[in-house]
Amino acid sequence: MPYDKEELEKFRQSGKILRETREEMRSYVRENMPIIEVCEKAEGLIRQKGGKPAFPCNVSINEVAAHYTSPPGDIARIPEGSTAKVDIGVQVDGYVTDTAFTSAFSAEGRSMTATAELALKTLIDNIHGDMALGKIGGLIETTIRNRGFKPINNLTGHSVGRYLIHAGTSIPNVSGFYPNKVKTGEVYAIEPFVTLPEAAARVEDSPKITIYRLLKAKSTKSEAAKKMLKHIETNFRTLPFAERWLIGVVPAEQHKVAFKELFTSKAIMGYPVFVEATKKPVAQVEHTLLIKDEGCEVLT
Repeated sequence: MPYDKEELEKFRQSGKILRETREEMRSYVRENMPIIEVCEKAEGLIRQKGGKPAFPCNVSINEVAAHYTSPPGDIARIPEGSTAKVDIGVQVDGYVTDTAFTSAFSAEGRSMTATAELALKTLIDNIHGDMALGKIGGLIETTIRNRGFKPINNLTGHSVGRYLIHAGTSIPNVSGFYPNKVKTGEVYAIEPFVTLPEAAARVEDSPKITIYRLLKAKSTKSEAAKKMLKHIETNFRTLPFAERWLIGVVPAEQHKVAFKELFTSKAIMGYPVFVEATKKPVAQVEHTLLIKDEGCEVLT
């Protein structure tokens, strides 16, 4: 359902905060930097500018395509010569915008990134209301393949909404038969993922989980778990969060046990880290768009 003027203004405000944050982060990310420093810097900027993170800052390195954020005490760093994807989101009164850029520290990574950027620009220049999803995917795929790379075929863009990062519609990065269309007045995040021509060009779930979401409010055994669950419900609602965002909610000695109780009881769920199946590097860029009859408005 199309949004009213007040709702669109909140999307625009969210997008402005996110755009400013992304551009500041572009010049901030560098080789050998602790990943947790990138995550906390981006999330801090969002809060300073009057927004809230819609999800934890993702910093996904090389073959890791998405869903990695620093866990508490993370010691991982951005390796030299790597391809580092930084995916960030903002919510203002629940209205979500989503963007991503890639900091590439090799010629190969820069070429993949430029290809992803061209695919996104090509789509922005051509998208309009009632455009078929298959045509969108075909435009993205053709642009990427014409430059000698491959799109990741099982990662998609998505509609966004109020307190919803994935609001029901997936936007493919490859051609195919998709009966639905993008609708005028709706808001969508478009995110081409690019990998090497010899790659399988699909992602698989890894056993690692660093991002979580409330699944269902449940009675808990411990008071610490109850307090932690209440904090999650109040502060994050349906949106994803990082475990490090919960540090200090309960006494340090109770944190691990309380968090484990919530996870094993399925009060919260986790998003697996996505890894390219043949361990090839991946680049990503992303903008959030408001669809119009004759084009779009780039919110980010």
